[in-house]
Amino acid sequence: MKQLMAILEDKIQLVRRDDLQNIAVVGPVKLPIKQENLEATFQWYSWTTVEKNQTKEQVVESVSSMHLAFGQQSSVLVYGDFANQDDALIRMHSICHTGDIFGSQRCDCGYQLHESMKMIVEHGCGAIFYLADHEGRGIGLFSKSLAYLLQEEAFDTVEANHALGFEDDVRSYDDAIRVLQVLRAKPVTLITNNPKKLAALQENGLLADGHIPLWGGLTETNEQYLKTKVEKSGHIAMVEKLTV
Repeated sequence: MKQLMAILEDKIQLVRRDDLQNIAVVGPVKLPIKQENLEATFQWYSWTTVEKNQTKEQVVESVSSMHLAFGQQSSVLVYGDFANQDDALIRMHSICHTGDIFGSQRCDCGYQLHESMKMIVEHGCGAIFYLADHEGRGIGLFSKSLAYLLQEEAFDTVEANHALGFEDDVRSYDDAIRVLQVLRAKPVTLITNNPKKLAALQENGLLADGHIPLWGGLTETNEQYLKTKVEKSGHIAMVEKLTV
């Protein structure tokens, strides 16, 4: 264990969360990425919650019994000198199993994820926060599948969530902000079409100067989804891009 901790000690940070739990942040891990039109090396971080009184060594000792494969852990992809560069872009990206992995055209999530990565590389500094407990705006993958079935019967995104007993958006950014504060103290610019998201993050302590809209990936199958974002969720209207 001493030899193991000699390698891992400086790669683990314990961040205060509440009276019962901390957040264990692991990284950076060098992660070379190659997509169709992007090739760059990011620094990858991941995090999970751990018991309040656990030391770094105890976290490592218990990892094989934590059954982490049965849940999701969040990640951060960092590019450039994120801690020190004056200007940095960030994307708080909610996990979308169907869009990010399968390439589903029912949403624009996969497009936004990959386009944000390109924007950050072109800018020279930034981070993608990939938030694991945000599926379906926080309702989970199984519930999202039920919502999709309702959407096939003329419910929009908001109506489907409400019909299943959920609010329109139940996502929390508290842990992501705590991790961001570990990685960077300077302000950031948020990549988002949702000014409510920027306001929510600012209210929870995010040092954000502003935001950059990101529209694209429009198809016949996600047009209504995007219009609902504008009409019911307060997203920035991009009328010229909301016609197929």
